[in-house]
Amino acid sequence: MEAPVTLTLPEIPSLVGVGHLLGLVGTGIGPSLTPALHEREGDAQGMRTLYRRLDLDALELAADDVGRVLDAARLTGFSGLNVTHPAKQTVLRHLDRIDPDAAALGAVNTVVFGPHGAIGHNTDRSGFARSFRRGLPGAAVDRVLLLGAGGAGAAVAHAMTDVGVGELLVADADRARAEALAAAVRETGRATTAVVAKADVEDALATVDGLVHATPTGMAAHPGTPVAPHALHERLWVADVVYRPLATALVTAARARGARVLDGGGMAVFQAVDAFRLFTGVEPDADRMLDHFAGLVAAGA
Repeated sequence: MEAPVTLTLPEIPSLVGVGHLLGLVGTGIGPSLTPALHEREGDAQGMRTLYRRLDLDALELAADDVGRVLDAARLTGFSGLNVTHPAKQTVLRHLDRIDPDAAALGAVNTVVFGPHGAIGHNTDRSGFARSFRRGLPGAAVDRVLLLGAGGAGAAVAHAMTDVGVGELLVADADRARAEALAAAVRETGRATTAVVAKADVEDALATVDGLVHATPTGMAAHPGTPVAPHALHERLWVADVVYRPLATALVTAARARGARVLDGGGMAVFQAVDAFRLFTGVEPDADRMLDHFAGLVAAGA
């Protein structure tokens, strides 16, 4: 049996008086604003909330080792964890129960520890759908291209069915993964789907209403743009799930080409709103959390 990971948290001298100890598991999570969002909302609710980053790289662990982090966090007294790239799918086999919606997506971004063990949820789907409706009102969704079929891509794909997409085109470096996601969406009966080869993505952009980007490209740890800027155009809307930086290379290029854009900030906030509720059992103030996020960005956090 594997020995549990020992989590060293020197910045927590004592857990006495802490209402909730939370964490984020993934790689490249240094710039994340999720810790501050949860801690500020906890303060506003009158509960002391501590939120810590558990970087897999720093722990010298792979995505497949996320179960060891879950075990150690539970023993340490965490109320729950958020899970991000690259462990949203590998975490599934380390959970005691999975919410039906998360199971259907095949991805978990929120784990709550309780009397029934580690329970997996997904708040990315609801977070993206709410952000899309708020940030791109009236946007055409007859035909949409999704880049990325991993954990975030799965959530976004199903979120697009929530906002009425007619046909969803899916592209991923791993074609088998793209085909699996396209089939899962098609089986819901809520949208038709097709798989687009990576080499054909730029041609596809000329035929769709919008582009949703759900890969790590553009993150602080993975700089760059997933498509050539010249393939973007003013008839297109572009939504990015990456929010650190907020103005990714893709968002910047799309805006320069005259496209409507949706950065990843709204999804980051609204998934945190739903996760906070799951972690604490307390209803958060979404508008206040949006204000917290705006303040953090303005301050250069």
